[in-house]
Amino acid sequence: MPGDQTPPERPAKNAIGWIPRLLRGILRVLKYFGQFLLIAWGSLAIFFSNLPWPAGRLILALAFGAFAVFALWIAPRPKWRWTLVGAFTVVVIWYTLIPPSNDRPWRAEVARPPRVVVNGDRVRFMDYRHFTYRSRDDFDIRYEEREVDISRLSSVDLLVSYWKVGPVAHTFLSFNFDDGTLPVCISIETRPEVGEGFDPLASLFKQFELVYVVGDERDLIRLRTDHRDEEVFMYRLRIPPESARALFRVYLDRINSLSEKPEWYHLLKSSCTINVIRYSRAVGGPHRRFEVKHFLNGLIDAYLFGLGILDTSLPFSELRQRSHINEAARAAGDADDFSARIRKLLPGIPANE
Repeated sequence: MPGDQTPPERPAKNAIGWIPRLLRGILRVLKYFGQFLLIAWGSLAIFFSNLPWPAGRLILALAFGAFAVFALWIAPRPKWRWTLVGAFTVVVIWYTLIPPSNDRPWRAEVARPPRVVVNGDRVRFMDYRHFTYRSRDDFDIRYEEREVDISRLSSVDLLVSYWKVGPVAHTFLSFNFDDGTLPVCISIETRPEVGEGFDPLASLFKQFELVYVVGDERDLIRLRTDHRDEEVFMYRLRIPPESARALFRVYLDRINSLSEKPEWYHLLKSSCTINVIRYSRAVGGPHRRFEVKHFLNGLIDAYLFGLGILDTSLPFSELRQRSHINEAARAAGDADDFSARIRKLLPGIPANE
């Protein structure tokens, strides 16, 4: 009967209709984030540029940022956007053409970068640093010449130095020889000018040249343990001698290359740990691809432990505790056998070394 008819069923709502809206929202967020990065990078590139007037750099950076906000978000008209494209292109070209230099008023610690003469397996270092420190800023400047035989290079030690123990640190290497030659310590660092200090943000914008400091462990290690109050850990790398020698030759090539053609330090592309990982890969190391842990270099020891490159006969927590060398370095002082003393009780290092 007509009164018994039920109304037709309504079409069910699309159960996945929210997905396109979500995707549009994500794309919108990514768009604004990308525009923010463009504004930030352009403004900072101007602020850290090579213009000699700090006030002028600040004014230009603020003007660029304000105009970019206007062109992208306040009045997003084609003419303003194309004007911004032109301005950004000028900034990119300008930034790209800023050259590194070996001729600046350098701080005394990095005023004389090392040079190397290689004759077969014989290597002679010039401007090999061996400063004597009374404090971090009070020291006697002393450079030496040192000779080593690559064929007697037997092992490599990794040093991890923390300003404050956490995910960020400084890493450097010591190369050891089995003929009684003292270890050669090489630290990849920024090359600051007089009055400059390290600034992570500035290091992304061509503010520091790259330098390889080569010197005595009584200089490079004691400076950190005794005068900078850094926490320093030393680990023996489990790599064959032939790999250690190949890695050493890569360092030698880079040292001479930088003495002839300067390069920029970059926190994310050419820093202490990134370069060590890069060179290790070049000589057959296990680092097949770059990982986030390479940038959080305060965790590099745990990363290498997981790869089996550090001594795995102990739990990592115990290995790390026993690899802390501050007390041993302070006790050794300026002794001639400083290098042997700081290694005396380290795991993974032969007792007779």
